[in-house]
Amino acid sequence: MHSTDRLLDAERSALPAEPRVLHLSRGGTSVVVDLAASPAPAIVHWGAELAGSTPETLRGLAAGARAQRVSGGLDATPALTLVPTGAEGWFGTPAFEGHREGSGVSIRLTLADVQASDDRASIALADTEAGLAVRAELRVGKGGLLHQRLTVRNTGQTPYTLHSLQPTFPIPWDATEVLDTTGHHLRERAPQRRELAVGSHLRESRRGRTGADATILLAAGRRGFGFETGRVHGIHVAWSGNHRVLAERTVTGDAFLAGGELLLPGEIVLRPGAAYSSPWVIGSWGDGLSQLSWRFHEEWRARPQHPRRPRPVTLNTWEAVYFDHSLDRLTALADAAAAAGVERFVLDDGWFTGRRDDTAGLGDWTVDGDVWPEGLHPLVDHVRELGMEFGLWVEPEMVNPDSDLARRHPDWILRGRMSLPPSARQQQVIDLSHPDAYTHISAHLHALLDEYPIAYLKWDHNRDLVDAGSGPAGAARVHEHTVAVYRLLDELKASHPGLEIESCASGGARVDLGILDRTDRVWTSDSLDPLERLDNQRYTGLVVPPEMLGMHLTSPVVHSSGRTVSLGLSGAVALLGHFGIEWDLTAVDEERRAEIAEWVALAQRLRPVIASGRVVHVDGTDPGIDVRGIVAADAASAVFTIVQTATSAAYPPGRVRLPGLDAARSYRLRVLMRDADEAGQSALEWAADVPLLTGRELAEAGVRPPVQRPQQAMVVELTAEN
Repeated sequence: MHSTDRLLDAERSALPAEPRVLHLSRGGTSVVVDLAASPAPAIVHWGAELAGSTPETLRGLAAGARAQRVSGGLDATPALTLVPTGAEGWFGTPAFEGHREGSGVSIRLTLADVQASDDRASIALADTEAGLAVRAELRVGKGGLLHQRLTVRNTGQTPYTLHSLQPTFPIPWDATEVLDTTGHHLRERAPQRRELAVGSHLRESRRGRTGADATILLAAGRRGFGFETGRVHGIHVAWSGNHRVLAERTVTGDAFLAGGELLLPGEIVLRPGAAYSSPWVIGSWGDGLSQLSWRFHEEWRARPQHPRRPRPVTLNTWEAVYFDHSLDRLTALADAAAAAGVERFVLDDGWFTGRRDDTAGLGDWTVDGDVWPEGLHPLVDHVRELGMEFGLWVEPEMVNPDSDLARRHPDWILRGRMSLPPSARQQQVIDLSHPDAYTHISAHLHALLDEYPIAYLKWDHNRDLVDAGSGPAGAARVHEHTVAVYRLLDELKASHPGLEIESCASGGARVDLGILDRTDRVWTSDSLDPLERLDNQRYTGLVVPPEMLGMHLTSPVVHSSGRTVSLGLSGAVALLGHFGIEWDLTAVDEERRAEIAEWVALAQRLRPVIASGRVVHVDGTDPGIDVRGIVAADAASAVFTIVQTATSAAYPPGRVRLPGLDAARSYRLRVLMRDADEAGQSALEWAADVPLLTGRELAEAGVRPPVQRPQQAMVVELTAEN
């Protein structure tokens, strides 16, 4: 449609003076941009589709958003423009800051050019005095997501150091409550809420990866918004390195969300003519968080590279064998996995040179000849003869100081001083922005994929980046390292068609749409405790579609928490995602193996709905009961889980609703799986009789759940009658 140079040309002739308004619309979302706002264009509406709007009414909408002059303020009250800056009188957080060796800090952008269609716009802004040009890209996607990206070009004659560049998303003035997530290893994406008062609510991640404590979504909405009700807007930064998001409310009547890459000092210095693009920042809205999440899921599924085939049931060997690798033990595990219906067998950490524990070997990506004298071929061949795909664990960005690689190339380790950064899991980080380091790691990965029929890489990242520089007294390298990781993933996928990759980072510490645009699923958490997983999976799923969330059956005694759990609870919690197993099946008796095989078969039967349906979380249930489900895209069927997390407030418990179905259709309810009935209690009438209810009755009135002990669960299927 245009070239970057053309859009960023600050010398283009002036635009017509008459007011103009852009209306971008798609997927139930409208974005209205006032091109006549001063001194630069401003978004005056982002949210529900404005069906029936005309050019005249849109001009009225734009006029109605402009603030009047007030006493004690500037003669013209500043607007929240696309790229607000201090020089235009904006006293809130600026979207763009930088300098030229401490000078040239003033930025005042004005409109230079516009290219637009029904659902996208590219708006060129310029400050000829400062020697800067910015291109703002806006795109409304199929699901109604608003994508924004800013590109700044140095049109001056001296280098320009960029401090920050972050797109802004205006939100309604009645959005007075903020939701984000926090956490730590084994408890990622725990929700927290607070009031959005005048000022900023800022979240930053300086970990060099997304971070276990990072928020996957920053949302602001009407007080008390939930999953089913309450208008809410939220943004996600599609970037896997340092980043920031903020929600802000000003005394001049503006409220907005903003986000982008968090740049370390001196990380981006633009030579004359050079440019930098922010990550894509993606905004969604909805009447309730479920609707907000549907936009993310629908749009992500529409990508050409989205995994289309049924998600293979996966067994990962880590909690079964840890570092105790032997051909006999692993082939026996593969036999048990295949008998249970597993379709993908993943060999985890411990297969490469010197790797008998986590203190040595990272970086030496050749098969350990002492453990595997014939290479991995005997195991790979056995797995494939059983009809399963073979997958392999790697951690290409990391190195143990006790490794041949670190001893040969200590200069390839990210560091800012002579001494190494603090260690984590006895490892450091390889600087993939170093050309020789990149070539070395890339060559070893390609060699593995060329030698073995590897269908899947579990790509781990087990530590944060600390003091991540190019060497003693060197420059910050988080940005360039992240870009290099993206390039390596892209090249591996291009060279090995059909290869699938999982993003794992000591569990769920690198979960974002930047990495997920290049991978096929995330490992949601190292915690397989079903009760801990409920919140983790609920809030990760605000952005990530369920078929891309790794959810596995766990052993009866959970390795991460020590909690003893039933197979019914573990199965129900793992069912609504990419199903798998993390369990030594060779230690399981035949009766339990048969039960595991039933769960595998159920997951295989339901995965078409899980990979295409809408996720529903039910508000207002008994505090001891969790109700969630997935409704098919055509509303012809659905599956819900009812999990007893604690003793119910009522005994027997009151009714629970099953919303999200077609209100006018009738559905048969059938219990697919459940833990054993409480001793001495009779069965529920509806569970025995397969009743028929309308979607409206299920959503508004619901049904009685069974009496269940804490940590018990049931799975219910709903099928529409013709």
